[in-house]
Amino acid sequence: MKNNEQIKKALRNQFKEGTSKMAKRICYGYVQNENGSLIIDKEKAEIIKMVFESYLSGYSLGQISDKLYQLDIKSPTGKDKWNREAIDKLLSNEKYIGVVILQKTVSGCGVQYVNTGFEDKYLTINSHPAIISLEIFKNVQEEKLRRTRKTKHEYNLVNDILSDISLICTNGNN
Repeated sequence: MKNNEQIKKALRNQFKEGTSKMAKRICYGYVQNENGSLIIDKEKAEIIKMVFESYLSGYSLGQISDKLYQLDIKSPTGKDKWNREAIDKLLSNEKYIGVVILQKTVSGCGVQYVNTGFEDKYLTINSHPAIISLEIFKNVQEEKLRRTRKTKHEYNLVNDILSDISLICTNGNN
């Protein structure tokens, strides 16, 4: 087995066993404690909540960006102005409900692809505290779908994923 194949196999085993450090990767709104576990950054968590609430109140990504700029809130990369893509990714990040989906993307021939089912994905629940409730997260995902021109198939696919996460989180007491 080639070296890169061995690395991929080891990573996938860590995903399966729930021991992957990738589940503890820091994102906006979290910091790591001395044990390496994710904990909520309370100041940034309030910003995240405001972004979710603003979106559900009808704000566009651009209007949210303007609001953050007016409030002098720097982007996750430290820029004065948040771009729409960063806000869109924040609104889609399942980490904010306390779960992590590993292997959402896969690499092949030096290119990274969205994993549309040709490799297993791994869901880790209760790996860190939630900032956003499952209900608010689901409402935002449904609103994002409503605002875009998704096909019925794409809409059903996203709803199926949300239902699966909801079921798992409910059963996992998250």
